[in-house]
Amino acid sequence: MQHAVGAPLPPDPSGWTPGAGRPPVPPVPPTPQGGHPASQPPAQPHAGPPAPPPGPSIPPPVPQAPGAAAPYSPPHAPGWGPGGVPVHPGQPGSPPRDVTGQVPLPPVPVPAAPPAEPGTGTATLAVLLIGPAGAGKTTVARHWAQSRRVPTAHISLDDVREWVCSGFADPQSGWNEHSEAQYRLARRTCGFAARNFLANGISCILDDAVFPDRPVVGLGGWKRHVGPGLLPVVLLPGLEIVLERNAERSGNRRLSDEEVASIHGRMAGWYGSGLPIIDNSTYDVETTARVLDEVLARSIASPPAW
Repeated sequence: MQHAVGAPLPPDPSGWTPGAGRPPVPPVPPTPQGGHPASQPPAQPHAGPPAPPPGPSIPPPVPQAPGAAAPYSPPHAPGWGPGGVPVHPGQPGSPPRDVTGQVPLPPVPVPAAPPAEPGTGTATLAVLLIGPAGAGKTTVARHWAQSRRVPTAHISLDDVREWVCSGFADPQSGWNEHSEAQYRLARRTCGFAARNFLANGISCILDDAVFPDRPVVGLGGWKRHVGPGLLPVVLLPGLEIVLERNAERSGNRRLSDEEVASIHGRMAGWYGSGLPIIDNSTYDVETTARVLDEVLARSIASPPAW
């Protein structure tokens, strides 16, 4: 028979040929009473090297013909030699102690965590900026919304009230049932818009001249329409500053000095209410917006009771 690898094997001396089954096994002679075969005398102890410890037997190498391919040797696990014989470190042919092939690297320095952003950061929140006419609440609210790093909307109650073109009830003509109804409608519209923005992950800031002596139509109404998470902040500069800023306004946004003084006096009732108050008499718009953000951050950590 021709083998795929190596030279043909010599004939077996027992006369067995491939395909004829295994050769017969010669019978073992009976063992006498002494425990040794009858044909052999008992083994005598003799001096010599100690017998190797029992272990897996290693078959002798099979001679290969010149030019024949080397027999396949399966890979062995680290610490074990061919045939399953353990190899201890230090012996000839033993692998090094680090057999994984990994090279130890120096520890990578971990940079320190960046400091937390001051102010509100990336929080999604709803803000109500309260103040008299001329306090600058609309300008400050718009600047604060534009300077944030996350989507933020600005909702001005006066802008929504002026959506009514024909039949607009101008408060300067007198506060009556028509102006009151339009005010309530505009506030509900702003509250709906705020909830819609918040539901889509967009913060919002609203501005309104809310009076502390009218909680039903003022702060309480905003809380019902927007939600309990609304953060109110009062923007209240000095009367002189309010009068000066009101004089620069035009159209129906400009009020008389008497009206401005009356509104400012009523707004003073917010002192002692527990709401945060910012006196921006000496602040520009950018500084006021930054102070507002810091005040809101404190309100997030400890919401005011209102």
